[in-house]
Amino acid sequence: MRYQLNQDAIVALQFFGINLMLPLAVWGLAFGQALLVTGSILLISVVALIGHQLASDSSLATLPVAIQFIGLMAATLPAAQLMRIFGRKIGFSLGNSVGIGGGILACVAINQESFTLFCMGNLLLGVAIGVGQQYRFAASEACLPPDRPRAISLVMAGGVVAAILGPNLAIWSNHFWPTPPFLGAFIVLVILYGINLLLIAVLPLPPPNTEERSGSTRPYKQLLRTPKLITAVAAGAIGYGVMILVMTATPLAMHEHHHDFSATARVIQWHVLGMFLPSFITGRLISRWGEIAIIQCGATLLAISALIAQIGPGYWEFWCALVALGIGWNFTFIGATSLLTATYQPAEKAKVQGMNDFLVFGFSAAGSLLAGQMHTHLGWQTLNLGMIPAIALTMLLVWYSSRTNKLSSIK
Repeated sequence: MRYQLNQDAIVALQFFGINLMLPLAVWGLAFGQALLVTGSILLISVVALIGHQLASDSSLATLPVAIQFIGLMAATLPAAQLMRIFGRKIGFSLGNSVGIGGGILACVAINQESFTLFCMGNLLLGVAIGVGQQYRFAASEACLPPDRPRAISLVMAGGVVAAILGPNLAIWSNHFWPTPPFLGAFIVLVILYGINLLLIAVLPLPPPNTEERSGSTRPYKQLLRTPKLITAVAAGAIGYGVMILVMTATPLAMHEHHHDFSATARVIQWHVLGMFLPSFITGRLISRWGEIAIIQCGATLLAISALIAQIGPGYWEFWCALVALGIGWNFTFIGATSLLTATYQPAEKAKVQGMNDFLVFGFSAAGSLLAGQMHTHLGWQTLNLGMIPAIALTMLLVWYSSRTNKLSSIK
């Protein structure tokens, strides 16, 4: 009976994408991802509001967020190459160290009420977040190909912890250190990066092998002719860009419509739950239905989110729109990441992963930079409506690339 109960528990866990037989490195990376995303949610909750306080022009309120994504984008290619040469452990350790430095600089900026220093701190934090984006790829490399979708999903599921901790830490830290406003959030952020640095130091992450370091690679021009690669990059880049633009504008929109900070934090919290909670089953859904179907489902949910926002600026309209936005991002991003891992040889992984993240987070930087301007000049509802063409383009590109791939296979 005891054995049967244990077997039933294992089956139940596997249904939700939790495979107990996954390597220790995958579980460690999932915990590390939870810490990193918790820090990111802290930033989402407060950075635009701090920018609004420090900037001389309210339309520049989201500039620190945009600079954060510029740092993220700038880190993608160098981080991938650094890990190809020196390995994941050294790369992740350096990333967390940069995050600690960025958090400390942001604390100094808040104390001195310096918008310029605050932007510089967010640039370093963006670099740290950019390095952390490699966690999902490291997890996929730590297991056999059939387990990769679930390994990626498990690492992404670490964001569920972040969805609960991040907004609550933002509120708690504001009470813990009330003046200057939001300084406590960055003190907590430094602590999170410090814990992650210690975690990476003890995690069993293998060094790169000879083939990864010195194997032959195809040129970018040839890689970008691969239908699967086009599909993965398009879905990841446009889906992430749409999500970031709308999410970054949300605190500003809710503030404009007289929702208090606690209400905004709750909406962001449920949005992040929507981003990461489906990860427990996304890997299983991909294994059954395939990446293309899941990506298209995610794009549909992104469009539904934009339509919900047209109903009105009430709390529940924000809540429903942001939850749908989060789930849509989850399906598009994990589907795109899983698809990407099937498009390259071992020696090409740094090249392809770096290129993918450069484009994905380039769109994210553009989205965060445009968020303040679009909200100021267009308003919340029109901003969301403007996302529909980009989402439709994603669905068209994914459909066309998958169709081309099928025709190539037949030939």
